[in-house]
Amino acid sequence: MAPRRPEGAGAFPHPVESLAPVRPDPSALYAALDLGTNSCRMLIAQPKGSQFQVVDSFSKSVQLGAGLEKSGRLGNASMGRTISALKICQQKLKRHNVGHMRLVATEACRRARNSRDFIRQVQRETGLRLEVIEPEEEARLAVVSCAPLVSQRTEQLLVVDIGGGSTELVWIDLSNVPNRDRPKSIMQLHAGFEAYNGAFPSAQVVDWISVPLGVATLRDHFNDVEDDAARYALMSWYFEEHLADFAPYKTEQARAGFQIVGTSGTVTTVAASHLGLRRYDRTKVDGLRMSSAEIEAVINRYLELGPSGRRRDPRIGQDRQTLIMSGAAILQALLRCWPTDRLSVADRGLREGLLYAQMSAHGVLEDGTL
Repeated sequence: MAPRRPEGAGAFPHPVESLAPVRPDPSALYAALDLGTNSCRMLIAQPKGSQFQVVDSFSKSVQLGAGLEKSGRLGNASMGRTISALKICQQKLKRHNVGHMRLVATEACRRARNSRDFIRQVQRETGLRLEVIEPEEEARLAVVSCAPLVSQRTEQLLVVDIGGGSTELVWIDLSNVPNRDRPKSIMQLHAGFEAYNGAFPSAQVVDWISVPLGVATLRDHFNDVEDDAARYALMSWYFEEHLADFAPYKTEQARAGFQIVGTSGTVTTVAASHLGLRRYDRTKVDGLRMSSAEIEAVINRYLELGPSGRRRDPRIGQDRQTLIMSGAAILQALLRCWPTDRLSVADRGLREGLLYAQMSAHGVLEDGTL
């Protein structure tokens, strides 16, 4: 399947991870639910100055897209697992009496022939109304969530969101934006990728692309390859072939002033492995900058471990061992294509972008600096 692409471009709240100490006013609570191809994840938060404070959260691997590549449909078992997870989300939303929410679904529901039936079943059994969003909105919300990690020295930015069913890449030119305004200019993209006419020069989206290959769908393409290393190499080159029409891929880019920000479970897992964390710690991972050599060393270690070793690794685990190598293959392809030896790790993404967009629209965030 060819990648989809369009015809046509405030301060971000750093999430405060500690639970709210007192029961908040429900009218001040916001929820963001991201139902992807592999995971169901939700945050409930309240505004706090120019930031937001997390009140409750949920994350569960549901494998909604299992078998989708072959059948083109969501399977009964996958839908059953997902609805069970969504019932937990519904209970949390009801318990906190959340006043504002956006509950979105992405690639699996965009592609499945029976997604409308599934959405209706979800509403019937849980009372939740899922909204299937388009790739452009998914891409720009990921960009918005990563704005705090953008260096003021960055002139060319690539934001990569590796999902379960698709991977979004957004190329942004910041060279005409004053250094101090570069993160803020990225925030203006939350309303769309069109040109922005504001108080300072805008970030310009050079190009963006949604590749219909994520960690689950890429893995499924090569399930029949038994050799672990061969499967990894094939996945990496196959993903790179899907970048051929992405504009920045075609011309050589300068190394100076270039930054890649990666947001996904793959990127954060690689970072946790690099740090040797026994227990995942977001404060150590989010914002970490890894060199390409450090990333390659982690990936080589994964290959040495093999499937059984990765399954026993506490940083990977049974749920992710089949997905981490397809994600690593995507990551290696990206680092092979672009002129940088560093990647900024973002433990943030669609949920944080959804929260920001809601709070910004309601004017409940104070002005502040990133």
